[in-house]
Amino acid sequence: MAKTIKSAVSDTLDDLTKVDFEKFCHQLLDRREPPRVRRNRVEEKSRLQVTDALVSIFTEEGALRVTLEILKQIGCSEEAKELDDKQPLTFFFNFFPFLSPDKHFVDKHRVELTKRVSNIAPILDELLDNEVIDQETYTRIRALSTTQDKMRELYIGPLQAAACKKIFYDILLKNEKFLVKELSEKD
Repeated sequence: MAKTIKSAVSDTLDDLTKVDFEKFCHQLLDRREPPRVRRNRVEEKSRLQVTDALVSIFTEEGALRVTLEILKQIGCSEEAKELDDKQPLTFFFNFFPFLSPDKHFVDKHRVELTKRVSNIAPILDELLDNEVIDQETYTRIRALSTTQDKMRELYIGPLQAAACKKIFYDILLKNEKFLVKELSEKD
């Protein structure tokens, strides 16, 4: 039976030396791309707890991608290669999502969502509250003149991360439920 991504990431973190694990945690906290990892999710946590945090923040696929990035950044290329070899297809689809058979709703309906989302303000408010975007990004997007421009800006920034897509989708369900229902019926 194949290992889950979570167990593969956990095994990889278990194999790191104490110093490399500390470097890994430091780099994880230092990431600038959303979603950001809070210090209390990593500091003084076990390797299993850090794995759980990675998966809950980024989803399994995102946790794999972030783990591979950080391992390479801290000079643990061999560990990254071993982890990559355990999950070749998942890793491939993370870097070439347009080839993935399971495209996320937010990606699949990008054009329609960009055209048809009618009231972006409450969506932006909730994205800020959920820390998908920071205050600076919120202000910059709010300053754009059209809803379509605001949606495009979300797509080129925060909606690149899988965890952000999930949050965005949940917010869309609350604020644009009829549009989401209509697009879902087309699938």
